[in-house]
Amino acid sequence: MTALELARLRLSDDRDVFALRRLGRATAELAGLETQDQIRVATALSEVGREVVGSATVALFTLDSDELRVTIEHTGRPVGGESLALAGRLVDEATTAADRVTIVKRLAGRLPAVPPGEIRERLAQLAPVNALDELRQQNHELATTLEDVLRLNTELQETNRGVMALYNELSAELEETNRGVVALYAELDEKSTQLREAAEAKNRFWATVSHELRTPLSSIIGLVRLMTVEGGEPLTAEQERQIRFIGDSAETLLALVGDLLDLAKAESGRLQPELGPVDLDELVRRLHATMQPTSEVSLHAEVAPAVAEVYTDEVMITRVLRNLLSNALKFTREGEVRLDARLDEEAGQVVITVADTGIGIAEEDLNRVFEEFFQVPNALQVKARGTGLGLPYARTLVRALDGQIEMASTPASGTTVTVRLPRRHGPPEIGRLLIADDDQGFRESARRMLYGVASEVDEAADGVEALEVMAVRRPDVIVLDMLMPRLDGNALLQRMSEDPDLEDIAVVVVTVAPGKAARGHPVLSKHGLRRQQLLDAVREAARGRHA
Repeated sequence: MTALELARLRLSDDRDVFALRRLGRATAELAGLETQDQIRVATALSEVGREVVGSATVALFTLDSDELRVTIEHTGRPVGGESLALAGRLVDEATTAADRVTIVKRLAGRLPAVPPGEIRERLAQLAPVNALDELRQQNHELATTLEDVLRLNTELQETNRGVMALYNELSAELEETNRGVVALYAELDEKSTQLREAAEAKNRFWATVSHELRTPLSSIIGLVRLMTVEGGEPLTAEQERQIRFIGDSAETLLALVGDLLDLAKAESGRLQPELGPVDLDELVRRLHATMQPTSEVSLHAEVAPAVAEVYTDEVMITRVLRNLLSNALKFTREGEVRLDARLDEEAGQVVITVADTGIGIAEEDLNRVFEEFFQVPNALQVKARGTGLGLPYARTLVRALDGQIEMASTPASGTTVTVRLPRRHGPPEIGRLLIADDDQGFRESARRMLYGVASEVDEAADGVEALEVMAVRRPDVIVLDMLMPRLDGNALLQRMSEDPDLEDIAVVVVTVAPGKAARGHPVLSKHGLRRQQLLDAVREAARGRHA
């Protein structure tokens, strides 16, 4: 709406300053402002009025839809200094020009207490005021303000007490939680040590027992062969049957001993791949020739030209495939067993599947087939015997080759085992590589992507563990996440820069929010990270280190 003039007041002497203050307070009240805002407007007008009294001609009060405006015209020097500054703190605007001062207080959506036209009438009816009455009114306002301040101070003190009580309570809970976490870490370390010692003791036991059993078993097998060879003393049919039974049992036990030795060696960490070019096509043909399926089962094998030659450990991959084919033939009464090898170009992996039409495995047993000594309950349907160590050993070998092994099965329909090995084209480009990240899933993914680039890959779940690993096995390159517990990526880089033995290690930074290069190192985003991106960054970092 158009600005409505509410009142005019001439400022001639000091008494008019009191009148200006009173008129300002009344106008603010009728305009719908709260008590504190009324006092602010009145005080601001009083401060400006003291500066212009004697040179002012008139103070004009106007009201529009969203603000109360008071314009004081004067003929003296421009108003400034402390008075205008104080007025500016009390109202929304306090501006000065050569011949006027303008005070503005916004209504902020408030409605006038009475219609605008009635405001003019009420302001016109205000009785003249003397200094004592105005002083009494100011004292009353001051007392009211002090009461409000005291009340707010009391509320603030009460709030502060509540905040302090909550802070103390949270501090006590946090301290208790920290003590629990420290105790849990200590317990976990103790359990980890116990498990490690137990595993070492188990491996030593298997190795010792296996060696002790191998010699007598070999002797038994040799004696059985001597007793059943042609030209020896003739045996009755029952004697020959019993002796052959002894020989078969001894050979089964000897195979179990061999599996135990291999498994103990693998779990002790002494199983190191010896990588080299392998003619996978020829290897599969040899296995096909040595496997002996029954007349009701056919064995088929197909190797794609793209993976006819791979770079891996020939002994290990041979043992894995022989184990998988042997199991498939053992548990298939009729139908076929098929081995297929192909290249997954997107993942950069050699994929080998062994599928059969055998008895299958129940879903609840699929997670247990890789446990040591576990045997499928329905194996008796085909009178199959085994040690329960073949698949655990195969999985250990596949992991030693930085691959994965998976199994899918449907009872009475068959089983499919899938082996995924990273594709290599030659010797590793880097000696040792460390992946430091608190996300186990990312560590496993990065390990698969980097297979073949480094001869050894270590992992660390945080910066502290990374320092411990680097102190024992110094890497050539570290793939580092910047956001890790205990010691984050930036702190780890600082520690490395201060250590002469670690300062020249090449670094590739991976993070969920990549920005500028961290200390000049390559930076990659975890989101949508592809194998080639990571390989290029690692090679770039390694080249920079050598340079």
